[in-house]
Amino acid sequence: MANKNPSWKIPAMATGMRSAWREGYGLADLRKDAMAGLTIGILAVPLSMALAIATGVPPQHGLYTAIVAGVFIALTGGTRFNVSGPTAAFVAILFPIVAQYGLGGLLIASMMAGVILMAMGIGRMGRLIEFVPYPVVLGFTAGIAVVIAVLQIPDFLGLTIENLGEHFVENLMAIFTSLPTLNPFELGIGAFTLAVMLLWPRLHIPVPAPLVGLVVGAVAAYVVNQWFGGAGIEVETVASRFTWEINGETGNGIPPIAPTFMAPWLLPGPDGAPLELSFDLIRALMGPAFAIAMLGAIESLLCAVVADGLTKTKHDPNAELIGQGIGNIIAPLFGGITATAALARTATNIRSGARSPIAAVIHAGVVLLAVVALAGLLGLVPMSALAALLFIIAWNMSEARHFLHTLRSAPPGDVAILVICFGLTVFFDMVLAVAVGIGLAAALFIRRMALLTRTDRLDSDSHPGIDGLPAEVAVYNINGPLFFGAAEKALTSLHTIDSKVQIIIIDMHDVPSMDGTAIVALRSLIDEMHREGIALILVGLPARIIVKLRRAGIRKTLGLLTYSRGLQQAREVALKWHEKRRVDVAEPG
Repeated sequence: MANKNPSWKIPAMATGMRSAWREGYGLADLRKDAMAGLTIGILAVPLSMALAIATGVPPQHGLYTAIVAGVFIALTGGTRFNVSGPTAAFVAILFPIVAQYGLGGLLIASMMAGVILMAMGIGRMGRLIEFVPYPVVLGFTAGIAVVIAVLQIPDFLGLTIENLGEHFVENLMAIFTSLPTLNPFELGIGAFTLAVMLLWPRLHIPVPAPLVGLVVGAVAAYVVNQWFGGAGIEVETVASRFTWEINGETGNGIPPIAPTFMAPWLLPGPDGAPLELSFDLIRALMGPAFAIAMLGAIESLLCAVVADGLTKTKHDPNAELIGQGIGNIIAPLFGGITATAALARTATNIRSGARSPIAAVIHAGVVLLAVVALAGLLGLVPMSALAALLFIIAWNMSEARHFLHTLRSAPPGDVAILVICFGLTVFFDMVLAVAVGIGLAAALFIRRMALLTRTDRLDSDSHPGIDGLPAEVAVYNINGPLFFGAAEKALTSLHTIDSKVQIIIIDMHDVPSMDGTAIVALRSLIDEMHREGIALILVGLPARIIVKLRRAGIRKTLGLLTYSRGLQQAREVALKWHEKRRVDVAEPG
């Protein structure tokens, strides 16, 4: 017979799209989606270019990500408002992958991460995000922000520097030794662009500040290059740094064509030669792919939670993971890098009046139109202006205000986890930071729970359920869960009892759970008590725990061990056992 348990079914897909249709979708909703899509599409063009360059790949790959992944994730995911594409959170992970394995290795790792994300969604692991503590998330996001900001310093200052590597300290040293090569024109345009982007929102004009800043920066760079180009002074732009070659055609900047199929395993590796696909390469990329998948899951689901709070809707976390997986499998086949939900674009989408995932689809169409029709203009954007944009992204991502507030107000254990995750992210990598952070948070939680579990001896004269018991009967109360961190501590006091005690009643009404370690510790206690001739009565255990104990061999033994529903019943059993022992002692043989 087929198993009809719904937990075995594959989670539904495209629940975000279907929920929008179920509420009714008309022409007015389409107009709102179109306006929202246009707004975030305009915002996504400079962001996608900047984030791709920060990752270490040509800017068109960021645009391709917004186009392809943006459509597929929106249509197949589990939320109505998430807008997906390249995000700043991935820079710290993807930059070392590009340095080690090239563009081809990055795209293969992204596809592998997509498979992992799909498996997580099918396995209904969407709720696991709730178990990542806030200090861990805040610590590694702030650390990533610092890494992003440092990587932008060479372009912002116009330094002549070799390619930056994987290690934070080495990059800092390389930047410091290159300071004498500072280009004042690059710095001036970068600072001017940064000032425009910071001040523009105060004018309350409904045009995205990044767009205005980059346009102003591009105009300034064009003027400098025209006036001072003959004197050997040049401001580096997207067109002057990047070249492309597709189907025999070559050019500078961004290719003015839509995303086309490109096999990732045929793209350049770290040495510029085509990558050789092999089992060794797949095995080497498994760690980076897992890191991408974990961060993608955290980023997307946190973004969905924020969107739910802004719109009073509810997302499907498992469907969202499946959608993210599909997007990250398909996008690399068209040159897209890793994608996930972007919080800033999602919030802008909601504030712009979006009604459904159609807004994210329209946003992808706007980016596609920009690639096809405006590639030449996009090539005029100066690198220092893009660095200024990434400084703002890094600052917003760092959540400096929350970071400092947590340092001042959180308990010492949480502060330690925050600082450790931040330091590990900056000086090592995010995967290690998250793993260590979650491990430390788990240990801290175990310690706190262990402190809550205690064992107290009850005074029989002051408790109505056990009054009148003889001195040979002792009553203990265990309060709290019994697990590997608390069981030994809670049961230790039962090993040291008065020598005259012959029967122990253990009130376990307040024990909600027991793990394997606690069961072993309890069995060891029972065996020790039996050797000393002390009987035990376990009171108030739920049936499910009693079943566990029976499976572990802890069964009723006449005169030595039994289970009782309440203290009154336990009192009667204890008096009966005590009387029998007294008689047996009085009449030996």
